[in-house]
Amino acid sequence: MYDYLETAENPENLKRVAIDQVSRVEGHGKITLLLDQDNKVKQARLHIVEFRGFERFMQGRPYWEFPVIVQRLCGICPISHQLAAGKAIDQLVGVDPQNLPPAADKLRRLLHFGQVLQSHALHFFYLASPDLLFGFESDLNKRHIVAVLEAYPDIGLQGIKLRKYGQEVIRMICGKRIHGTGAIAGGMNKSLTQTERDYLLQDIDQIIAWAAGAVELVKKVHGSNLPYYDQFAAIRSNYLGLTRPDGALELYHGGLRARNDKGETIIDHVDYCRYNDYIHEEVRSWSYMKFPYLLALGKENGWYRVGPLARVNNCDYIDTPLAETARLEFKAYGGEAMVHSTLAYHWTRMIEALHCAERIKELLNDPEIMSHDLVAKGEKRCEGIGVIEAPRGTLFHHYRANEDGLVTKVNLIVSTTSNNMAMNESVRQVASEYLSGQELTEPLLNNLEVAVRAYDPCLSCATHAVGKMPLQLELIDVEGKLIDRLVRHSDGEFEHNLDG
Repeated sequence: MYDYLETAENPENLKRVAIDQVSRVEGHGKITLLLDQDNKVKQARLHIVEFRGFERFMQGRPYWEFPVIVQRLCGICPISHQLAAGKAIDQLVGVDPQNLPPAADKLRRLLHFGQVLQSHALHFFYLASPDLLFGFESDLNKRHIVAVLEAYPDIGLQGIKLRKYGQEVIRMICGKRIHGTGAIAGGMNKSLTQTERDYLLQDIDQIIAWAAGAVELVKKVHGSNLPYYDQFAAIRSNYLGLTRPDGALELYHGGLRARNDKGETIIDHVDYCRYNDYIHEEVRSWSYMKFPYLLALGKENGWYRVGPLARVNNCDYIDTPLAETARLEFKAYGGEAMVHSTLAYHWTRMIEALHCAERIKELLNDPEIMSHDLVAKGEKRCEGIGVIEAPRGTLFHHYRANEDGLVTKVNLIVSTTSNNMAMNESVRQVASEYLSGQELTEPLLNNLEVAVRAYDPCLSCATHAVGKMPLQLELIDVEGKLIDRLVRHSDGEFEHNLDG
């Protein structure tokens, strides 16, 4: 909804324009602009308006329930939460990643590649492609997957089948496509049968071909709109993600690497169990989502981006041939050490989808994937940390448990949370560059949504906690007159405020 409201409490009497809700993203968020009398943008913010208390209500539950519970954070990326929880509770039973049975490790990786493939296909084809194929300011009635299927039936159908294949990988391992079971403390709860393996192998070559075609499509779309696509919502930032010790792209298990906007290394292959030595979070009063930052650079300069763009920027190579060729083409196009175009998220997203398809084929042809040696045991511990590269970026699950196995503390840093500051900066850039001083229309305002949508935000996942949540309570009589207003600020302080 787009509404134009005079804000009486604003000393400059600025107009407020709200996009409520942002469409074609998972979860609920809104964008607000403050404009002067000449429609010049004075402020632009992305607000996360839903609150979910996972970090708190998970406390007191037994650790072995967590791979199932945390999937309820989201219906789009439940596998990412399942596997991050699985890696964390491995440590609670004394099993480190290198001691996981090889079959369990490979099954988890196969499951993860299926998840990333289906999620990337969902975002690119269902949510983003209407903007990319029809234009950011196209007719509202064309901005959906059905219109894509009508205008580009081959492209739309391939996107649907790519996603379906990824979901079938999940179903074969977890029993169902959404909210199944798989990861348990120390391993996995079932092996892959030969029938299941052969079923998935039937279509994998076609899936690889379609994924490669998607890379060519997004490269063509991006290249045909230069320099606009480079400049749109473009911001310079730091980048964070997991890599292998040799610098290769790593989606399941690796060390933390952060680089700045020039490609200079800030941290490299840091043990993610020490993440709190490098990453802190802050709270701001106008959002239910936290703002992480790199401690070494401070709150002002330490914010960073995660996800496909960060991972492809940060890694030294990709260990599958087609995806590596695509990565080299992408990096060559950029012209400098790091590619900063926000719309390049779509390009790198499809490079990763291609990588996942290639890796799925490798794993399906590995006979160890069907081994029944799936669970390891160790000495019980009181703390476990699981980190994985979810489709949207680096995902942290941190648990502490007592002697009875009941979890006493939970901290989650979700991928979209890490992109919080970046999304706000991108919104500000678009508002200032493309909207400021213009008469705002719905098609024009869609540019702001395009900027947010590029990050593929999962707002439901990201709004799990905020510490001392800000709150405003208003008492209004039957005639609509404001009688009282009680405000709780993010620092926990209360005040009565009738003047705003």
